[in-house]
Amino acid sequence: MPHPTVTNAKAPINPERLQTMMETLSSYGGKPDGSMNRQTLTAEDGRARDWLGRWFAEHGFEQSVDAIGNQFGALSLAGPNAPVVMVGSHVDSQPNGGRFDGALGVVSACEAILAVREKLAAENRLSACNFQVANWTNEEGARFQPSLLGSSVFTGAAELEWALDRIDGDGVCVRTALQAIGYAGTDTVDIPAALIELHIEGAATLFNAGETFGIFTRFWGATKYRLAFLGRQAHTGPTPMAERKDALLAAAYLMADLRAMVADHGLDLHTSVGRLEVYPNSPNIVPAEAVLFIELRSGSPDILAEAERKMKISIEQAATRAGVGFEVRSIDRRKAGSFAPGLIALAENTAQGFGETARHLDTIGGHDAVALSSVCPAVVLAVRSQDGVIHHPTELTTPQDQAFGTQVVADMLYRLACEGLEGVA
Repeated sequence: MPHPTVTNAKAPINPERLQTMMETLSSYGGKPDGSMNRQTLTAEDGRARDWLGRWFAEHGFEQSVDAIGNQFGALSLAGPNAPVVMVGSHVDSQPNGGRFDGALGVVSACEAILAVREKLAAENRLSACNFQVANWTNEEGARFQPSLLGSSVFTGAAELEWALDRIDGDGVCVRTALQAIGYAGTDTVDIPAALIELHIEGAATLFNAGETFGIFTRFWGATKYRLAFLGRQAHTGPTPMAERKDALLAAAYLMADLRAMVADHGLDLHTSVGRLEVYPNSPNIVPAEAVLFIELRSGSPDILAEAERKMKISIEQAATRAGVGFEVRSIDRRKAGSFAPGLIALAENTAQGFGETARHLDTIGGHDAVALSSVCPAVVLAVRSQDGVIHHPTELTTPQDQAFGTQVVADMLYRLACEGLEGVA
């Protein structure tokens, strides 16, 4: 697959500098097999944040940390009253995940803004806007639920105190975890005038087409249930089969129903149970409790609503069939929607300047830009991931593709710096 050339870049990035940042960040929680375990607010996440903070200080960025631990680095190129364009993603990972999901968006933001500053300085040009790097807390939702927690608090979609009270599987709350790594901040950061996020595609569309770059123009909605089936603990030996109230059996019935449900909606519905907690989780005890983390995803609000209706029926049927009870412990909803047409057009125009296509894509997974899109113009740009792999140690986006995506971001920022933000929405 050929790589695009960027010899006509308006604000040329430094690919070697970009890779040095990527490799340094990958050392925090990374292993030789390519796996990454840098779950949010762990010691490894704290060390990665510390590195980013040092990078901010060394390059003249002013760091801020808000009360949910979102980490920002601001670079003033236009003065205190100018609009702010925010760029970034997250550095937290999945357990046994990959190195590029989220992390690329943060280091590319740093490099792109540096490139714009250098270009403006060489031209002795004043910027029309300021820039700010963002590292959002708990985008992944692996340790604390729901995902997009930091960006949701930032936009006001989630209450701060409620978010700080979220607990992980060991009973540790967000508040305590933030304090433990020194990122229980007190700074107030304003909503930006626009947000740009670079991400790996996490699907095989670009890779299979032999294309480097795409733009997420639409994001799917998601309905996430935390559901508990409640049975009765008993010995798996002497307890007669007919008398068992097996919570895990009900979970199995429901999981099979959720998988079968997608047949009614083709490619427009994804269902999953990605996490299952069983109590007391002993080989010779009939499970008393099974907690399922259920996800329904669709780009259609009608399909999402219909899937939830069917799921509720299946929950009752599974409980009845297994002779157990159930309770819904939490529900998280994320609406489907579209990103800012003005930023989409700017990204298209920038990619075309390098002779590269900009395929329009749907993002089925969530991104912090989805949360920000409710309060400001936002967009997520995508570079291909090899074989479409994401959330796995073999996740790979080549240095050349990382550099191209970063160059697109840099040239978008340069244009905004020179021409202003009119039309970005």
